[in-house]
Order: sequence, then C-alpha cells, then structure tokens
Amino acid sequence: MLQQTIYEVRITYIGSLSNLRQREPFITYFSNLKKTIENISAQLALNGWPLKVNYSAVYRSLQAKGKYTCDFDVAGHKVFKVTITPHVLNPTLTTLGIDEMPMMKSK
Repeated sequence: MLQQTIYEVRITYIGSLSNLRQREPFITYFSNLKKTIENISAQLALNGWPLKVNYSAVYRSLQAKGKYTCDFDVAGHKVFKVTITPHVLNPTLTTLGIDEMPMMKSK
C-alpha cells in the first residue's frame, strides 16, 4: 500500500486582537510541501503580511520538530499563527495490538 504525506496548514488567531473578533482556526491540506509554501507566501503577500515563511525553514523544522510554527504580529500584538504539520495517509497496517486467537483443543 502506498504511503503519502499530506501537509496540514492551520491558521490560529491568537493574542489580544482575537478577543475583539472571535474566529475559529482555519485548516486546509496540501499534498506537496512546495505548493504549500507557495500558497501561504502568496496569501501573505496579497494581504500585506511579511513573508516570514520559506521552504528551507519549514523543511528543517519539519525534520527536527515534526511541525513548523510562525507567529505574525502588528505593533507588538500577536494576530495569528501559521502551523504546518505533516500527516501520513495510508500508513502501514499494524496488528493494532490484537494477538492471534488461541486454538481450541478438540476433545
């Protein structure tokens, strides 16, 4: 069975400014890390945010920590956090901790 890694991108609204406008986290998935970074960078640029997310930093963080996070702020007030987390689709099946059924002895 083929295993595939997908990347979860979660935008979480944080800080004191989020109290003024309550919002649920926004979650989306990508099948390619390069496309993930390109999409995030494009949305940040379109909305006037600094381009703090780059492929090298994300890749290194995913390898070292298993996830990448980056906070965005305005005038010292945190506004939102970008979190990228890899997930494996179609993982190798395990026994799920189930032991083999004992054979019944016939009399």
